[in-house]
Amino acid sequence: PLRPMVGVIGVATDGEMLTNGFAGRHGGNLDNHLHGPGATVFLPVRQPGGMLAIGDMHASMGDGEVCFTGVEIAGELTIRVDLLKGKQGTFPVTELADRWVVHGVAGPDFMEALDRACEEAQRFLVDQWGFSMEEAFVFMSVACDANICQACRPQDFSTIARVAIPKVSATPRPFS
Repeated sequence: PLRPMVGVIGVATDGEMLTNGFAGRHGGNLDNHLHGPGATVFLPVRQPGGMLAIGDMHASMGDGEVCFTGVEIAGELTIRVDLLKGKQGTFPVTELADRWVVHGVAGPDFMEALDRACEEAQRFLVDQWGFSMEEAFVFMSVACDANICQACRPQDFSTIARVAIPKVSATPRPFS
């Protein structure tokens, strides 16, 4: 099925120079097909003014973007931008109706990206909902889902993993 989405959504880095084709702690080219209608993306702002960038619209793209392509389209977005002062994760966090999605980015190594996404999910569970590290680790194993946003071949871009944390009574809202 077609899933319109935005491939690039990010803010300025905290000093690192990157092209918009790369993803990182600032967001950027996350190529997460979940970044479509109804998604809320929380970005860690590290520069005055944030310098938000949005683009790279796709009509559809599968999980993993394994051969470096989606169905690219032109389009228009309606967005709302707010600032939550004093609240941020390390990597971007996406809110959907039924889950929170944290991201982890690495170079070409799939396992390194997955490790970063799992570490970010564990940190998110500890920081936002008061889990212990052990509780977070167990919760991730029994309730969370790990996926890949991007693992292009050839690997000219970052590998991006994500972990979905379900919205349940233990994890109703972050940034409280």
